[in-house]
Amino acid sequence: MKKVTLKVATCLVAGGLLLNSCIGSYSLFNKYAQWELRMTDNKYLNAIIGFVLDIVCVPVTLMVDSLVLNTIEFWSGENPIASNVGKTQQVVGKDGRMYTVKNLKNGYEVTDSEGAVTLFTHNKKENSWSMTQNGVTQEIFRFNPDGKSISTIINGEQKDFSLNEQGVFEAQMSAGDGLFFAAR
Repeated sequence: MKKVTLKVATCLVAGGLLLNSCIGSYSLFNKYAQWELRMTDNKYLNAIIGFVLDIVCVPVTLMVDSLVLNTIEFWSGENPIASNVGKTQQVVGKDGRMYTVKNLKNGYEVTDSEGAVTLFTHNKKENSWSMTQNGVTQEIFRFNPDGKSISTIINGEQKDFSLNEQGVFEAQMSAGDGLFFAAR
């Protein structure tokens, strides 16, 4: 009995250390789990197929994630499976127009319905976001060193906003987005 208990305890501790996600996001396993939930329109069929596939797929994806992908993520800071670089999606803007958004390594490329391209790029060194349109680049905002606020220029004036609801409200008011006029 002691041998069995010791083996079970050892396996549980080893499994806990191996699968505790302290060195990565387990993106391969998570993508498999999301796919498994949506493989058919019938949740019961998904469960039955899942039981069959899980025997092989779960151990393989966890092993690859644990030994390869999470190690790469730990040392490089990027997980090759979690990357969305090059993926595009269609979105409807606040103005009701369709836009194509393409994920870049350091930002986004947004193309409107007429073909005009706007780049939004993140500068890791400066910890800022910039917008490039018609060859002109302009910084949109910069994270302040405190990590709790951003700095931006609105109407030619530099302003700081906290990263909470109050800061969002103040930014909307400063940009004139929160103005309402009464009409009869």
